Amino acid sequence: MTFLLFAGSVVLILMACAKADRVRSWRESVNPSAPPVGDIDFVIARVALLGMAALGIYFGFQSISVSKDAHWSNDELTNAVRSAADSLDGDSTYSPYEDDTPGDLGTGYALTIEDAIAQHVGNDAPRPAVDATPTSPEDSNEAYYNISAEGAAPAFCMHVKVLRDKPGDYEAPGIAGGSSTQYKYVFRVASSAGEC
Repeated sequence: MTFLLFAGSVVLILMACAKADRVRSWRESVNPSAPPVGDIDFVIARVALLGMAALGIYFGFQSISVSKDAHWSNDELTNAVRSAADSLDGDSTYSPYEDDTPGDLGTGYALTIEDAIAQHVGNDAPRPAVDATPTSPEDSNEAYYNISAEGAAPAFCMHVKVLRDKPGDYEAPGIAGGSSTQYKYVFRVASSAGEC
C-alpha cells in the first residue's frame, strides 16, 4: 500500500509537469474535433494533480508510521518484559481455601503477563502483537511462559511461582456474624533471556 501511494504520487507529479503544448498536441492527435483547452484549465489541472500527489505522499508516510508501530524493537521488548516481571513479582491474592493455588497459571495468567508487558511499553511501541505462551509441564503452583513479540528477535522466559504467605492470612467477617479465614498467596515472577 505504501509503495502504491508513493508511486501514484510520482505519476501525478510527472503529469503536472507535462508542458501544455505537448498535452495539446497529444489531445489533438487523439481527438482532433475536441475544443481547445485554455491556459487557466492547465493551471487548475496542475494544482489539482499536485494536491492529490501531496495527499498521496502524506498518507504514504502515515502508512510507514503505522507499519513501524505494529512491530516491536528488541529494546522495547527487553525493557517491557523486565518491567512487567518486576511489577508482577510480589503481587498477592487471597483464597478461602488453603493449599489451593488461586487462579489459572496456564492461559489465564498468560493474559495477565501480556497485559503487564503492554502497560510497560513505551509510547512508540505497539501494544498488541505480544504473546505469552505457557510451556509444559506445569505444577499447580508454578509455570513457565515463552514471551515473544512481532518484529523483535529475542525471546524471553518468564517463571511464575505461587507461594503461601501464612502471616498474611486474615479472618474475614461473615454475613451472619461468623468469620472465614482468607489465605494469602504471593506471586514470585522472574524473567530471563531465551526460551524456557
